[in-house]
Amino acid sequence: MLSIKEVTEITGISASTLRYYESEQLLPHVKRDENGKRLYDQEDLSWIDFITALRATGMPIAQIQEYVSLYKEGNQTISERKMMMLNHKKDIEKKIKELYYNMDKINYKLALYDILEAQINNITIKI
Repeated sequence: MLSIKEVTEITGISASTLRYYESEQLLPHVKRDENGKRLYDQEDLSWIDFITALRATGMPIAQIQEYVSLYKEGNQTISERKMMMLNHKKDIEKKIKELYYNMDKINYKLALYDILEAQINNITIKI
């Protein structure tokens, strides 16, 4: 079992964020010792890693709460949870496609600047 301090060191996530995740019921299994201090195990670390991935890919807290709620209901919600992940995956793929499209525009502009710089350098050298 790990303390909140140890988990912050392992994950790089602040203690306040971990407390927030717990208060928002995103961490379904965090235990407490006799003094009320949080105790994290490997399953909690896996949940933290999963939540971090979902947040980093833009999933709102409310949607993660819904996922966790379905998880707590058990195996009868596997299809719903899978559908949530498939929909989120589609959203991520759409965002990636948009990023590549925009990166192409930026790369085009950079290529133009390379040409302009080369022309300026040739003019400067000839003078």
